[in-house]
Amino acid sequence: MKDIRELVPTGSEKRELERQVEIPQGNYPMYRAVRQEEGFQLADYWRAIRKRLWLVIGITILMTTLAAVYMARRPNVFQAKARVQVDSEQANPDLQTGDRPMRSNVGDTAYFNTQLQNLTNDSLLRRVVKELNIETNPAFLKMRGDDSVSAWQSLLRSVGLASKPEKKEEKGVGEVTNASSVASGVDIEEAIRLAPFVDIIRKNMTADPIRESRATNKDTRLIELTYKDNSPELAAFVVNGISDIFAKTNQEKRTKTSSGTSDYLQEKIATYQTDIKNDEQRLLKLKQDADILETNPNETLAIQQLQGLSKQLQEAENLRKLAEAQYLSVKGDANKLKALTDEKLAPDFTARNNNLSAFRNEASKKIADLRVERQGLLREYTLDSDEVKDKDSQIKELEKAIDATIKKNQTDLDLYRKSQADSIITNLEREFKRTQAVEAKIRASYDQQYAQAQGQDSAGIQIKILEEKIKTNKTFLESLTKQERENNVVAVGSENNISVVDIAIPPDVPISPRRLTTVVAAMLLSTLFGAGLALFLEYLDDTIHSTEEVEMHLGLPAIAAIPTIDSAPKRRLLLVGGKEEVDENYNSELLIYADPRSALAEAYRQLRTSILLSTAGHAPKSLLVTSSLPAEGKTTTAVNTAISLAQTGAKVLIIDADMRRPRLHSIFNKSNAQGLSTLLSSQMEEADMFETIQQDDVSKLYLLASGPVPPNPAELLGSEQMTILMRKLENAFTHIVVDSPPIASFTDGVLVGSLVDGVILVVHSGKSSRQVIKRSRQLLQDVGAKIFGVVLNNVNLKAQNSYYYQSYYSQNYYRSDDE
Repeated sequence: MKDIRELVPTGSEKRELERQVEIPQGNYPMYRAVRQEEGFQLADYWRAIRKRLWLVIGITILMTTLAAVYMARRPNVFQAKARVQVDSEQANPDLQTGDRPMRSNVGDTAYFNTQLQNLTNDSLLRRVVKELNIETNPAFLKMRGDDSVSAWQSLLRSVGLASKPEKKEEKGVGEVTNASSVASGVDIEEAIRLAPFVDIIRKNMTADPIRESRATNKDTRLIELTYKDNSPELAAFVVNGISDIFAKTNQEKRTKTSSGTSDYLQEKIATYQTDIKNDEQRLLKLKQDADILETNPNETLAIQQLQGLSKQLQEAENLRKLAEAQYLSVKGDANKLKALTDEKLAPDFTARNNNLSAFRNEASKKIADLRVERQGLLREYTLDSDEVKDKDSQIKELEKAIDATIKKNQTDLDLYRKSQADSIITNLEREFKRTQAVEAKIRASYDQQYAQAQGQDSAGIQIKILEEKIKTNKTFLESLTKQERENNVVAVGSENNISVVDIAIPPDVPISPRRLTTVVAAMLLSTLFGAGLALFLEYLDDTIHSTEEVEMHLGLPAIAAIPTIDSAPKRRLLLVGGKEEVDENYNSELLIYADPRSALAEAYRQLRTSILLSTAGHAPKSLLVTSSLPAEGKTTTAVNTAISLAQTGAKVLIIDADMRRPRLHSIFNKSNAQGLSTLLSSQMEEADMFETIQQDDVSKLYLLASGPVPPNPAELLGSEQMTILMRKLENAFTHIVVDSPPIASFTDGVLVGSLVDGVILVVHSGKSSRQVIKRSRQLLQDVGAKIFGVVLNNVNLKAQNSYYYQSYYSQNYYRSDDE
């Protein structure tokens, strides 16, 4: 036996033992209570992420790289800006001639909003495409091809998640033309051809009103036009073209009424000029044919009357034409009708507004007096008094009266305006019908008189008629010519109320893409996604990875953590004659022999110390090493635990109770002809029993092999013979270590657990399920077995900080001693 001082723990073993001696045995309620109070701390999140750190790093690198490549392939986008000013539409009063009303829309917000919408309508953009020759621009043709199918749609189609859009059957131009009498077939065909270019311009342009500031939020009459394109020159070119054409279109629209009147007057002037010329030619021919230079002064009464009727007929016809033109122009032009109505009602509107203002002033004065009286009453009465309430009631009645009067006045004005407009239309229509009736009456008289004078002097009559007709037509021609000159002066003097304030210049700095910002954002988001994925995988992970999880989830003490076997040497060096030689008989499962100063050896020594101090008063005599599932390292742990106990000088026996899959005899290169199954299936004497036990010469460890595999291992282990055998062996050996099959798979380990002083439960780090381990713990506790604790096997030192530093310092400490 070794000196007891060799068993006294030092360093980390002492700290571990100080922690364990305070832990009550049995169900270990202290671990559950402590962990429940702590909860899931921030360090737990970090450990969960650190465990899958390469997953987080990989996702971050992948997503960041993809984002960087995508942003690098995206072209620069430049934005050009121009400003357009939309003023009120008002004619120049200095050029006002005649009785024509001036047009004005001062303070009309609907007019400004309408112009804002007109900036993006199809007709304006089609005109921009035509006048700027965008159809032949290579940049626009390329954009049209790029915008046809997006990258995302192409990706979805490639994997079969999206289908190609069905081509709509296009109606022929003739069908559309037949459905609309407004547009011609050429216009519709052109609109269809230019539609893709119009869509591109609308997609990349914006038209927003400019406000004074975000704080004051005051409106202005400025509109900011912007256009985005990969080429700064093309962006400036397009936005300048839109602003110029918009202003030009507005000017053309403003002068459209004057142009229409001018066209009508020119048409009538040309008609009168043609009629006068034709009549003069006819008059000359009549005089030549009749050989008459002058008419006979001795004219008959019928001819004189016919001449008078002819003149009246010409005047009536011209008056009818003018009345018809005025009636039709006012009936088809709402703006002109509105101007005539406002001009006619201007005096009445002024009187009404004066009366309304007088009423409001008088009522406001009464309200002010009542409020003064009410304020005086409040010095003597409360708000609930009848006097104060009476004043409040009077004030409210006056305010309601003001609102009702204003509303009624507005309603009356609208109705009055409508009635006057209807009256104007009616009067013009009545005047047109009256002149038409007068013309018809004079024409009837003229026809009757003409028939009477036919037999008199036909040639003279025709000459007189033509002369009167020519004279009358020249008078009307002179009047129409004067009106045309006045109309042209008004049209030329009307300034354009829409103007370009600031032109666009090619920008130097692109507005997008923001490559650095996007890549950094992708890196941060991918990092968060990777961390979230790591936490989600941690949530789904039902296995045990650390000693903290053993204590938190299982409620059992973690008495040791065995590092991964990959860290153990695959061969052992022996010191022979001062030189190191390879031990050919070394078995890799005898980990404690690999290097006495390794982390593995230190871990098994710590396990040995925990076992020796696991029971009060004395060290345990018998010990069961088992696991929940196969391949968790229970046999390796049992062998190295037994060897570490034997290194203290104690007499240690290891029993292979795994009679389903025995391995101990192969580890120590011993025979398995006789063993535990032989002793339990026969009545052997005590001397024969000890002859069955074999001893390893290197470790001085005693071995009881499993023996031949029986058909009923559970019945043998649960028999009375097994109980007697354990009692006899406990009297003969200092410690007995039993290796059994997995508990969750077979009942053999549970049966043996009720016969020994304590059970060591081996858990494979990162492999063993919590639920399975809890089930194994419950099976052992149901038969009254005492669980010393859990040995966490195959632990990754880099993932467990505490054991990593313990191993690091222990190795450095040994290295310092050697030096």
